[in-house]
Amino acid sequence: MKSISVVLALFSTGLMAGIFFTWTNAVKPGIGQLDDYIYLSSLQSMNREILNPMFYFAFILPIVSLPVSAALNYGSHGTYDFKILLLATAIYWIGAFLVTILGNIPLNEMLDAVDLEELKTEDWSVMRKKIEDKWNRYNLIRTLASIASFALIIWSLLRK
Repeated sequence: MKSISVVLALFSTGLMAGIFFTWTNAVKPGIGQLDDYIYLSSLQSMNREILNPMFYFAFILPIVSLPVSAALNYGSHGTYDFKILLLATAIYWIGAFLVTILGNIPLNEMLDAVDLEELKTEDWSVMRKKIEDKWNRYNLIRTLASIASFALIIWSLLRK
């Protein structure tokens, strides 16, 4: 059970690291080249589409599997390094989960509440300035945190 929990934590954290990395490395720079209206409508559309059962499962899985894997390896009976798994959990919870909840989601909701068709051209620029840099910073934090957590789990596996 301990090994399964660590592998599940590794898989799920790696999956989310890949998703966050793809947004940081390709999606946001790509749509960042677009004019304000197309940028905002593209981000709005992607944010709506990503909210699906598969994404929710992928997003929640490391939040659950990381602390479970750490807890199962607590004490002298732990097969893997409890402290490393606990650190991976803390980094992921703070840097990926909380940053998403407190940073990215409010920006997504702000954008989602806007009917872009009703805004004037200059309002698109104002809306973009409210969202783009903050969203990108938060996503970079999520990316780095999930990659760090993923690397720590690998380290725990290698130390076995």
